[in-house]
Amino acid sequence: MKPKLTRSHTDQMISGVCGGLGQYLGIDSTFVRLFFVLLAFAGNGIGVLVYLLLWIILPVEGQTRPVSFEDNVRMGTEEVAARTRHMGEDIRNMVQNPHPQATLIIGASLIILGVVNLIDNLHFPWLQWLRFDIVWPLLLVLGGIALILRRGRGE
Repeated sequence: MKPKLTRSHTDQMISGVCGGLGQYLGIDSTFVRLFFVLLAFAGNGIGVLVYLLLWIILPVEGQTRPVSFEDNVRMGTEEVAARTRHMGEDIRNMVQNPHPQATLIIGASLIILGVVNLIDNLHFPWLQWLRFDIVWPLLLVLGGIALILRRGRGE
Protein backbone atom coordinates (compact mmCIF):
# COMPACT_ATOMS: atom_id res chain seq x y z
CA MET A 1 0.00 0.00 0.00
CA LYS A 2 1.37 3.40 -1.00
CA PRO A 3 1.78 5.86 1.90
CA LYS A 4 -0.50 8.87 2.11
CA LEU A 5 1.01 12.23 1.08
CA THR A 6 1.41 14.19 4.32
CA ARG A 7 3.85 16.57 5.95
CA SER A 8 6.38 14.63 8.00
CA HIS A 9 6.41 15.15 11.74
CA THR A 10 9.82 13.55 12.23
CA ASP A 11 11.76 14.59 9.09
CA GLN A 12 11.33 18.34 8.99
CA MET A 13 13.46 21.44 8.74
CA ILE A 14 10.71 24.04 8.34
CA SER A 15 7.35 22.35 8.06
CA GLY A 16 7.90 18.75 6.99
CA VAL A 17 6.85 19.20 3.35
CA CYS A 18 10.11 17.84 1.91
CA GLY A 19 10.24 15.01 4.44
CA GLY A 20 6.69 13.99 3.57
CA LEU A 21 7.34 14.19 -0.17
CA GLY A 22 10.53 12.16 0.21
CA GLN A 23 8.70 9.51 2.18
CA TYR A 24 5.84 9.44 -0.33
CA LEU A 25 8.19 9.19 -3.33
CA GLY A 26 10.54 6.75 -1.61
CA ILE A 27 13.61 9.00 -1.91
CA ASP A 28 15.85 10.83 0.52
CA SER A 29 14.27 14.11 1.65
CA THR A 30 17.61 15.86 1.02
CA PHE A 31 17.04 15.46 -2.72
CA VAL A 32 13.56 16.95 -2.37
CA ARG A 33 14.99 19.90 -0.43
CA LEU A 34 17.67 20.40 -3.07
CA PHE A 35 14.98 20.31 -5.76
CA PHE A 36 12.99 23.04 -3.99
CA VAL A 37 16.09 25.21 -3.56
CA LEU A 38 16.99 24.83 -7.24
CA LEU A 39 13.40 25.51 -8.24
CA ALA A 40 13.37 28.60 -6.04
CA PHE A 41 16.48 30.06 -7.69
CA ALA A 42 16.24 28.73 -11.24
CA GLY A 43 12.46 28.85 -11.47
CA ASN A 44 12.07 32.55 -10.61
CA GLY A 45 10.86 31.77 -7.09
CA ILE A 46 8.22 29.24 -8.08
CA GLY A 47 9.76 26.73 -5.64
CA VAL A 48 8.92 28.99 -2.71
CA LEU A 49 5.33 29.36 -3.88
CA VAL A 50 4.90 25.61 -4.41
CA TYR A 51 6.44 24.89 -1.00
CA LEU A 52 4.10 27.36 0.74
CA LEU A 53 1.08 25.91 -1.04
CA LEU A 54 2.04 22.36 -0.04
CA TRP A 55 2.64 23.57 3.53
CA ILE A 56 -0.90 24.93 3.64
CA ILE A 57 -2.63 22.09 1.76
CA LEU A 58 -0.93 18.92 3.03
CA PRO A 59 -2.15 17.46 6.31
CA VAL A 60 0.31 16.72 9.10
CA GLU A 61 1.45 13.11 9.44
CA GLY A 62 -0.37 11.17 12.14
CA GLN A 63 -3.44 13.35 12.55
CA THR A 64 -5.79 11.41 14.79
CA ARG A 65 -9.03 12.69 13.35
CA PRO A 66 -9.88 13.33 9.72
CA VAL A 67 -10.33 17.01 8.91
CA SER A 68 -11.97 18.68 5.96
CA PHE A 69 -9.90 20.33 3.27
CA GLU A 70 -11.03 23.77 4.51
CA ASP A 71 -10.00 22.98 8.08
CA ASN A 72 -6.66 21.65 6.84
CA VAL A 73 -6.04 24.85 4.83
CA ARG A 74 -7.03 26.99 7.83
CA MET A 75 -4.67 25.08 10.16
CA GLY A 76 -1.85 25.26 7.60
CA THR A 77 -2.36 29.00 7.13
CA GLU A 78 -2.35 29.55 10.89
CA GLU A 79 0.86 27.52 11.16
CA VAL A 80 2.55 29.57 8.40
CA ALA A 81 1.46 32.80 10.14
CA ALA A 82 2.73 31.62 13.53
CA ARG A 83 6.07 30.50 12.07
CA THR A 84 6.42 33.85 10.26
CA ARG A 85 5.74 35.77 13.48
CA HIS A 86 8.31 33.64 15.30
CA MET A 87 10.92 34.27 12.58
CA GLY A 88 10.17 38.01 12.79
CA GLU A 89 10.77 37.95 16.54
CA ASP A 90 14.05 36.08 16.03
CA ILE A 91 15.21 38.62 13.45
CA ARG A 92 14.21 41.51 15.72
CA ASN A 93 16.21 39.94 18.58
CA MET A 94 19.24 39.48 16.32
CA VAL A 95 19.08 43.12 15.23
CA GLN A 96 18.55 44.47 18.75
CA ASN A 97 21.13 42.17 20.39
CA PRO A 98 23.69 41.33 17.70
CA HIS A 99 26.48 38.85 18.23
CA PRO A 100 29.57 40.73 19.51
CA GLN A 101 31.63 39.70 16.49
CA ALA A 102 28.92 40.30 13.88
CA THR A 103 30.01 43.86 13.14
CA LEU A 104 33.63 42.73 12.84
CA ILE A 105 32.72 39.96 10.38
CA ILE A 106 30.41 42.17 8.31
CA GLY A 107 32.95 45.02 8.29
CA ALA A 108 35.81 42.74 7.24
CA SER A 109 33.63 41.22 4.51
CA LEU A 110 32.74 44.63 3.15
CA ILE A 111 36.38 45.70 3.14
CA ILE A 112 37.47 42.52 1.33
CA LEU A 113 34.73 42.86 -1.29
CA GLY A 114 35.53 46.55 -1.73
CA VAL A 115 39.25 45.89 -2.21
CA VAL A 116 38.54 43.09 -4.71
CA ASN A 117 36.17 45.33 -6.67
CA LEU A 118 38.64 48.24 -6.59
CA ILE A 119 41.52 46.09 -7.84
CA ASP A 120 39.26 44.60 -10.51
CA ASN A 121 38.25 48.08 -11.75
CA LEU A 122 41.82 49.47 -11.80
CA HIS A 123 42.73 47.07 -14.63
CA PHE A 124 46.34 46.49 -13.62
CA PRO A 125 47.90 44.25 -16.30
CA TRP A 126 49.80 42.21 -13.72
CA LEU A 127 46.54 41.50 -11.84
CA GLN A 128 44.41 40.28 -14.74
CA TRP A 129 44.07 36.88 -13.04
CA LEU A 130 42.29 38.55 -10.09
CA ARG A 131 38.72 38.66 -11.39
CA PHE A 132 35.58 38.96 -9.29
CA ASP A 133 34.04 35.87 -10.88
CA ILE A 134 37.03 33.87 -9.58
CA VAL A 135 37.53 35.60 -6.24
CA TRP A 136 33.87 35.48 -5.10
CA PRO A 137 33.57 31.65 -5.26
CA LEU A 138 37.03 31.38 -3.70
CA LEU A 139 35.92 33.59 -0.80
CA LEU A 140 32.80 31.45 -0.35
CA VAL A 141 34.88 28.26 -0.27
CA LEU A 142 37.35 29.76 2.20
CA GLY A 143 34.50 31.00 4.39
CA GLY A 144 32.93 27.53 4.39
CA ILE A 145 36.24 25.91 5.29
CA ALA A 146 36.72 28.42 8.12
CA LEU A 147 33.26 27.64 9.51
CA ILE A 148 33.85 23.88 9.36
CA LEU A 149 37.26 24.17 11.02
CA ARG A 150 35.82 26.45 13.70
CA ARG A 151 33.04 23.98 14.42
CA GLY A 152 35.57 21.13 14.53
CA ARG A 153 37.45 22.97 17.25
CA GLY A 154 34.24 23.42 19.23
CA GLU A 155 34.08 27.21 19.02
